[in-house]
Amino acid sequence: MTRAETKERNRRALLDAAFHVVSRDGHRARLDEIAERAGLTTGAVYSLFGSKSGLLGALVTDYLQPHYEEIEQAIPADADLLGAVDAFARYYRRTCDAADAPADQSLQFTLLDMALHDAEVGPRLAASVRAEESRLIALFAGRPHEGVLVTQRQAHRLTTALRAVLIGLSQGVLLGLAPGADEQYFADTARALVSGATLLEQPGAGAGRS
Repeated sequence: MTRAETKERNRRALLDAAFHVVSRDGHRARLDEIAERAGLTTGAVYSLFGSKSGLLGALVTDYLQPHYEEIEQAIPADADLLGAVDAFARYYRRTCDAADAPADQSLQFTLLDMALHDAEVGPRLAASVRAEESRLIALFAGRPHEGVLVTQRQAHRLTTALRAVLIGLSQGVLLGLAPGADEQYFADTARALVSGATLLEQPGAGAGRS
């Protein structure tokens, strides 16, 4: 095994160990236990990720990346904005029925708990989420809607609203609080956000920007 292969194996082992320990212990997760579970030392954590917050930031990216790749595949490249939003919402609803949906939801709650309790970890987690969200913004920007193309700023505003609503609905489904929220309900709710109120630029904000 080459040095690069060993490094990647160790990186993967630490991320997998962090997923299990963080899911269980939240902000109380200890680096020494994560390293022990991975069969490594805490020195490997600092060597590969720089710090505990660096490891957790990488964990968020590792967790989100496949999710966003699936979204990109689920949204037709030639769809207009309403079509893209519809496909995005339906994808979100289907994830609620996946076998690992409860574990994913638990990790989301745990990461939020960590962001609220650790001043160093919070910004790193937020940066990782924003980096992945930029892929969503790129998916919506430039699509036609009511005779014009959606700007980058409008796509950003829409993405923020869509994620907030769909995450909340998904939590409701998994907790049994939204029994009637099927794919069509998700799609109808998401399409309702594509309105002048959502896409309207703030007065004076982003003037001259695309």
